[in-house]
Amino acid sequence: MIRTIAIKKNHQVAKDIELINLVNGDFLWYWIDFYEATEAEIDFLREPLNFHPLAIEDCIFRLQRPKLDYYEDYTFFVTQALNQGTITREEVNFFLSDHYIITFHHKPSQEINEVWIRLSQSTSIKKWDPSHVLYMVIDKMVDNYFPPIYQIEDRLNEIDENSKGRSMEALLDDLFDTRHQLLSLRHTVTPMRDLVYRILNSQRVTFIQGKKEYFSDIYDHLLKLTEMIEASRELTTDIRDSYISINSHQTNHVMKVLTVITTIFMPLTFIAGLYGMNFHYMPELNWKYGYFGTLIFMFLVALLMSWWFKRKGWFK
Repeated sequence: MIRTIAIKKNHQVAKDIELINLVNGDFLWYWIDFYEATEAEIDFLREPLNFHPLAIEDCIFRLQRPKLDYYEDYTFFVTQALNQGTITREEVNFFLSDHYIITFHHKPSQEINEVWIRLSQSTSIKKWDPSHVLYMVIDKMVDNYFPPIYQIEDRLNEIDENSKGRSMEALLDDLFDTRHQLLSLRHTVTPMRDLVYRILNSQRVTFIQGKKEYFSDIYDHLLKLTEMIEASRELTTDIRDSYISINSHQTNHVMKVLTVITTIFMPLTFIAGLYGMNFHYMPELNWKYGYFGTLIFMFLVALLMSWWFKRKGWFK
């Protein structure tokens, strides 16, 4: 689908103008939004908009790395938004010049819809221009990066405290799922941070000159997001190492107790094996109290060894 909005010379907003009339019309600037575009609608990028084939190819093939490409009379941006429901990346592309901004995305974009409605209802159109639309959309994209990271931080606190008494296997499964989400977020935030840094330091993106402080604010947010992700990744590593250490300690403790029990039964097994031999001439075989005496002796050996091991602290 394609929707259009144009700003006339008298700063009035006009909507849903035919694309051909829009391109050839006399407007201050205009915004064309392609979403869930068909093949016929994608052809409009070639004619009459006349965009470079490589830029059009980047639009068609999804999940390109965020980047900035310069062309003769426009600049092409690839950005990535986050789907708040599935925490997956969704690509949003921009074609930007002094008198137009073209957005292209395969799925509905919450950020673009919010800016579109805000522009449509704005009473102060003079402050709006294509670069301001770009700033507003990217700013909302970056703002929407925060909730998933806050949710991950809360989840890590729950895993660390384990107030529900869940098993270690279940906690480790959640922990590794969380690490996977953090890796995905890192692959989104870091390239976006590099993209905004390039915008701030580019000599060819002239529109930034009047809005440098705005994009600097976005860059600061991306730096904060990067630090939060790295801190969360370090926390997952610490929690994982702690659980593995606890598991190893518990295993060693169980093995120590079993070893002590086995050691106690070693002399008892020796005595039982000794008197279990079927030799006819054994001195104690004909003793009236030999059976009970042997049991008492075996009990005293086990009791003495248990007392000694407990004194050494091996049962702790």
